[in-house]
Amino acid sequence: MKNARPLPEYLSRRYHGWKATSYAENRSWYRRLAEGGQHPRAMVISCCDSRVHVTSIFGADQGEFFIHRNVANLVPPYEPDGEPHGTSAAVEYAVTALKVAHLIVLGHSSCGGVKGCYDMCSGHAPELDKKSSFVGRWMDILRPGFERLETGSDDERIRALEKEAVVVSLENLLTFPFVKAAVDDDMLSLHGLWNDIGEGGLEYFDGETGSFAPI
Repeated sequence: MKNARPLPEYLSRRYHGWKATSYAENRSWYRRLAEGGQHPRAMVISCCDSRVHVTSIFGADQGEFFIHRNVANLVPPYEPDGEPHGTSAAVEYAVTALKVAHLIVLGHSSCGGVKGCYDMCSGHAPELDKKSSFVGRWMDILRPGFERLETGSDDERIRALEKEAVVVSLENLLTFPFVKAAVDDDMLSLHGLWNDIGEGGLEYFDGETGSFAPI
């Protein structure tokens, strides 16, 4: 493939710096991970947004989290149609093969995907309504959340939709038979979180009250 090029120089320098320091100081740990396989206790589904740094938020080391990232941290409903499904495949592997004990959906403030969904559903982003828009068709997953929004300013409704992205994903997770079975057998717990990037805040979804509260 002729269009593939070498890494930018600044990334190459960072790699060599990591190899000479962090890797060299923890060589035995990395080799144990490579030879012993992964045994993460939790899966985290988070956004692709570069500002969301899951391992930093929780102070996690290599091997602790099975992380899947996509636009707006969404989980689609269970749809075994024989077509490729990246997020569904990651969930299936985490629950049935890795047997994680916790599955966390992590949303965040200022999410571009959620803003796009809000604009699309409000009629202000016709380009996302086109069948050819990958982002638009992915954000269709969040339309039920948009329909549940209460009245308010655009900023208030967008922030509410960011949290609806977490709730919709939790609801969709329970449409997967193997997820529902693991939850019913107390082998898996589901968690919804929302991270305020600017303030460093973290809120959790309380299933009893149907609302988010600070951690």
